[in-house]
Amino acid sequence: MRTAARSLGARWRDRIAASDPGLLRLAAGLRTVGAIALTLAVLSLLGADVSHLVAGAIAAMVATFAIREKQRDRQAVTLALGLPVALASMALAALLSSRVLAGDVFFVALIFCAVYGRRFGDRGTALGLIGFQVYFLSLFVGVTGSTLPGFYGSLAAAFACSAVARFALVPQTPTGILQRLREAFRARLAQLIDTQLDLLDAGPDEVEKTLAQVREGTARLHETAMMIQGRLEEGTRDEATARLVQRRIADAEVAAERLGLLLLTARSAERADTLTLHLPGAPLPEGGHLPVQDEALDTLRRDLWALRMLVRLPVAEGSATAHVRNRLLGYREEENLPRASPAVRDVFRGVGEATRAVLGLRIALDGPQDDSDDSPETARSREELDAEDAAIGGGEEDEETPAKETGLRRPTTRAAVQVAVGSSLAIAGGELLSSHRWYWAVLTCWIVFINTASTGEILVKGYRRLLGTVLGVVAGIVLAGLVGHHTWTAFAVVLLCVFAMFYSAPLSYTLMSFFVTAALGVLYTLLHTYSLSVLVLRVEETALGAACGIVAAALVLPVHTDRRTNELLTTVLDRLTDVTEAAVEQLSGGPPADLLDRARDLDQALADLRAATQPLTHPVTPLRTRRDTARYVVALLETCAYHARALAATAELLPTRSIAADPQLRRAGQRIRHNIGAIAARVADERSTAEVLAGPSIASLLTPGGPGTPRYGRVTDRVLRHLQRLDEAVVGLARPLGAPVAPPK
Repeated sequence: MRTAARSLGARWRDRIAASDPGLLRLAAGLRTVGAIALTLAVLSLLGADVSHLVAGAIAAMVATFAIREKQRDRQAVTLALGLPVALASMALAALLSSRVLAGDVFFVALIFCAVYGRRFGDRGTALGLIGFQVYFLSLFVGVTGSTLPGFYGSLAAAFACSAVARFALVPQTPTGILQRLREAFRARLAQLIDTQLDLLDAGPDEVEKTLAQVREGTARLHETAMMIQGRLEEGTRDEATARLVQRRIADAEVAAERLGLLLLTARSAERADTLTLHLPGAPLPEGGHLPVQDEALDTLRRDLWALRMLVRLPVAEGSATAHVRNRLLGYREEENLPRASPAVRDVFRGVGEATRAVLGLRIALDGPQDDSDDSPETARSREELDAEDAAIGGGEEDEETPAKETGLRRPTTRAAVQVAVGSSLAIAGGELLSSHRWYWAVLTCWIVFINTASTGEILVKGYRRLLGTVLGVVAGIVLAGLVGHHTWTAFAVVLLCVFAMFYSAPLSYTLMSFFVTAALGVLYTLLHTYSLSVLVLRVEETALGAACGIVAAALVLPVHTDRRTNELLTTVLDRLTDVTEAAVEQLSGGPPADLLDRARDLDQALADLRAATQPLTHPVTPLRTRRDTARYVVALLETCAYHARALAATAELLPTRSIAADPQLRRAGQRIRHNIGAIAARVADERSTAEVLAGPSIASLLTPGGPGTPRYGRVTDRVLRHLQRLDEAVVGLARPLGAPVAPPK
């Protein structure tokens, strides 16, 4: 009974860790709710009225969510600087409350400065956000010169309570966050193995759904790996430890994705294309709808369950666990592979490599393990891992400083001008709708510009905010009717909405807008200003603000979606060239390079491109052909990135002598590099005549002696397969991107 309870608890912990990596969303929600609740408690003990309670609650929320810095000391400094900024903003709002024109002009100037402040990093962004939101708060609760001292007290209490919530009630340290992210990576890795096992057994009616789950699990694992990458510098004690964790995370990610591809091939009559794992709706390979039942696959199912167990087990191991680990690592030796088809034997090899990656991950995260029960195969794997760890270098290459744009070309300046123009339009239009609540239009115009970089992104964000607001108005009507004027019940509902808002914000902007609007409906009830007409006005002001933002983005220094995606696509291709060229050079015997960092730069560039193409791939877009093309291009680039990561991970084995270099690989790398450059030139300039070279397979380039010559020499078969797939994927990019392809010679 106790063992079952522990097992159930462990499964729930895994689910929570996997659904919210690092518990970042949970911590954000709890910290904000804690700051608001503490502020309300303090102000109520001081006898504050409802308007001061509302002001304190909103100020506590702003002071908490505005600060995004990772280091606790920098957070404290920004929070301390935020209070005088908030006080000054509220004072100016009170001073200008009776001067309509001057107040509007100052509000626009404040908005410009707040957006322009993003160029100064997280602190500039936080202080700008605090200044804007507190000015908006002052308009919302109606601060005047005579009531200013009382609201000053609410602000001071809110910032103090925000500090207590951040540093005492819900503390977070870089080390703790990284630890939880590592647990999330393990949980998501175990979940991915679960879905891969389901893929092996899925029937004809289930295979499409299961393959979609494998794609989602692979993407979620990659997302967690990227989050860990972003926290390594602050969360580890030194650079060597950070690079060790980085390498082991990369190894596990590549091994897991490769295992999924091998499993898909094993249940098929032909080798699966890597693109199948990256393109939703991609057709399955021939024969991929019926699982094959035989003794080897029964063993494979058992071993996949065992691999999942190794991922999920705690650090403490027994002899049974060691026996399972030894058996799975034994598949790295040819003589230990069971009798089966070549595709199934490849899967067993993949299981062995995945087990090695899990062993390396455990050593990197948890320290040395008990090796008393090691088999010879396990001992060899440990020796390889130790040699790789010893080969980690601490030096960094000099990075080129990218040329900075100046003047109106700088993104922060452009965005500041756009939002200032849009806000001016929103003020003018909002005044026509309501002389008292025009600021809702300005707020929406401001928000649709946050974290957007093109007209298309602003359009999608405005649409989502409007949809969330409409649904939130309906919820606000219901909640206002339920809570009436029961102050503390209303505040409890607001706290629930605030928590849901922060917990859902990274997942759905529509949901976040829904909870914001629902909470506002309750706040209006507390301020005795609630009516159905007020909530309808909220929808009208939101629609107006979104429209003003879109108009400003489209007409004032516009950055069209095509231009934005082309710029990011060029960056992705450049990063792909960097990784591929460096990996091939190292595999050919060249000097070692910082391959993992280059691979992560590629991943980040691809993530930026994926986000920028959302307007093109949105379900409501009327341009279906364009949507399908964008999805296909992104999927091909994800395929390229996977093979580039795999090449980088393999190249890093060279210093350990696990594999040997082969100078012939340079010839293969030259063609791939040329083709990526030709496609990049076409994206940058449609008049480019550079041609993509399509020719013989990569393997044939390495066999100058003819068909009878041994093909691979000292180069592993896996390297050749990754190079071949990368070459095919790069050539595949030529057609959708319009690059000319030279006929084979």
